[in-house]
Amino acid sequence: MKSLRGSLVMAMTAGALLILPMSNTRVTRVVSRAAGSQETDPKQIYGPQQKEFWLSADEFGYIRPGLNITVNSVSIGADGKAVVDLNYTDDLGQPLDRQGAITAGAISTSFILAWWDPNGRQYTAYTTRKQTSPITGVTATQAGTDSGGHFTDIDLGHATYKFGTAVPAGYDTTATTTLGIYATRDLITPGISDKNYYANVEQDFVPNGASVSQVWDMIDTNSCNKCHDPLSAHGGARRDVKLCVLCHQPQTIDPDTGNTVDFKVMIHKIHMGENLPSVQAGTPYQIIGFQQSVNDYSTVVFPQDIRNCDTCHGAANASTPPPTQSANWYTYPNRAACQSCHDDANFATGANHPGGVQVDDSACATCHQPQGTLEWDPSVMGAHTVPYKSTQLKGLNAQIVSVSNATPGQTPTVAFQLTQNDGSVVLPASLGSNLNLLMGGPTADYAINPFRENASAATAGVGGAFNYTFTHPIPSNATGTWTFSIEARRTVNLDPAPSDSSTFTEAAFNPIFDVSVDGSAVASRRVVVQLANCNVCHGRLALHGGQRLNTQECVICHNPNASDVARRPADQGSPESIDFKRMIHRIHTGENLVQNYTIYGFGNPPSVNTFNDVRFPGDRRDCQKCHTTDANGVGTEQVSETPPPGLLATQTLRDWYTPMQHYAAACLGCHDSQAAAAHAVTMTATFPGTGTLAEACATCHGPDGAFSVDQVHAR
Repeated sequence: MKSLRGSLVMAMTAGALLILPMSNTRVTRVVSRAAGSQETDPKQIYGPQQKEFWLSADEFGYIRPGLNITVNSVSIGADGKAVVDLNYTDDLGQPLDRQGAITAGAISTSFILAWWDPNGRQYTAYTTRKQTSPITGVTATQAGTDSGGHFTDIDLGHATYKFGTAVPAGYDTTATTTLGIYATRDLITPGISDKNYYANVEQDFVPNGASVSQVWDMIDTNSCNKCHDPLSAHGGARRDVKLCVLCHQPQTIDPDTGNTVDFKVMIHKIHMGENLPSVQAGTPYQIIGFQQSVNDYSTVVFPQDIRNCDTCHGAANASTPPPTQSANWYTYPNRAACQSCHDDANFATGANHPGGVQVDDSACATCHQPQGTLEWDPSVMGAHTVPYKSTQLKGLNAQIVSVSNATPGQTPTVAFQLTQNDGSVVLPASLGSNLNLLMGGPTADYAINPFRENASAATAGVGGAFNYTFTHPIPSNATGTWTFSIEARRTVNLDPAPSDSSTFTEAAFNPIFDVSVDGSAVASRRVVVQLANCNVCHGRLALHGGQRLNTQECVICHNPNASDVARRPADQGSPESIDFKRMIHRIHTGENLVQNYTIYGFGNPPSVNTFNDVRFPGDRRDCQKCHTTDANGVGTEQVSETPPPGLLATQTLRDWYTPMQHYAAACLGCHDSQAAAAHAVTMTATFPGTGTLAEACATCHGPDGAFSVDQVHAR
């Protein structure tokens, strides 16, 4: 190609004419958007949360986004070397040049070959490498990718690859063998694209040509992506769990630490993180990887109960079936999997294992049956019972029936019901100090710490309800809609019980009841996040002693004026804002924060909650992972030129400036640098003569702005 510099090269593909003026800088291309069409609009294919949506027609035609690989065939020849026939296409199904000369973006492709043992339920890779530790001097044979192979290009987007690695003589031609492919299309193009594309393929086959009957199907990658969004490792190209397990098997260890990278062990340990017995005893859990990078998982905190095994092993969502081998975790107990979490158990000596010494896995299922008769018995499912799912809990439900006398200056009376799941009544007095009613307002933006009063002395009312009259009146200047809620919990003694606690705090879901205090139409609080979205990662969001379960109640307290002033010691400086929109963004930004974010909470002395070590497992640009959409389908993370009336500024005494207007407080929750704050404060204006503050954010960041929220967060 270098000899053609300055000339014009033309090539015809399926439905596309490509004109390539060659230069020593880069190749520019004009290509069709699809076979037979020049007018494909990326906005018809992609959503606004995807970078491709924002490409111009010319940029879209140049890039031809996407990377898809189709394996047409795979076979192992007489020389023991596998040959793969494959196609590369973009998102429109058009062929891509593997070398990036005719279409944009060279594609690098790696291949793995492994055979599946259905009895041992593990892979063993044929493609291996040797790794010598500069720390220990130990040399380990590790599963890896093929080397020494070569491509043969047949036509545009179509090639064959012959492995350099030969399978061993006498290999099992009847065993299910899996070809794994991961590929990266390098499309980082200054001024046009800052995104690469990845593709993973796993192709099962039997070398002797028989039909495939035994396959690996234990975990759905979509289950991982509920939190990881998306799962990506080793530079981002490896994204399918099935691809991962081709290498992450017992045959591979880290020679630097001696730790296995067997998937079932490594993943359990990573998710246990700081709760591993070994970590709590002072030994960090580390894997030393590529170029001697130290990967320390000792600070990982799993955001839900680790005993929720179905979170990873079960169906990814209600509309999809679970993997066909999803039951393996409780039907095939083994020492490696169990010891990965319970890593203080020593099967060689019997220490910390009630069953004593176990030299192999043959006796595991004798005690650890799939399901026993009692919760927290030795059965696998029983031992992993999640306390809030215990059948010993009778359920605690709270409902507000009505609110009367709810006008400014008056003390409102709340009629409410407390029941168990069978409908039986729970007496308020039985909950004592653990039954509180609260009221706050207005819903446009909660402005005060809510009035919270113990309601255990409520009197019997009509229809099984109880009545409680607040001692605090609604403020005389109150307007709009005010919200009432209930916090009810009780301690339940569990028998049998898990080893970590013999009691559980059972709590009622916090009901929300809105009342207009001035005769205006009832206006419920806007719904910005969906609790169901929180619980995708958290399982069951339960805070402050397990009694606050509803994000619509959280915002009553966590309002723009709220801070930790009542808990923060005087020598720790100004109070920290706990406004929900700012606090949640800061917590989830965690280790990527510029500033310290520490909240002082309940306890004596006050608890110190520092969030700068939080390791968020997903991509924070995916705003709708937490946010919901409004009635028009517009995400609630959007910036509006006409924001809802009544929004308050957030008091941010520990930040770069205070107060912060509504949108600034939300955006600077993640973007907490001084430069970002300077931008936000510059874009906040005071109208002369009124003192009214207004934000100009929507000018650039509104849905139609040049830097809309969707566009700057697009992935």
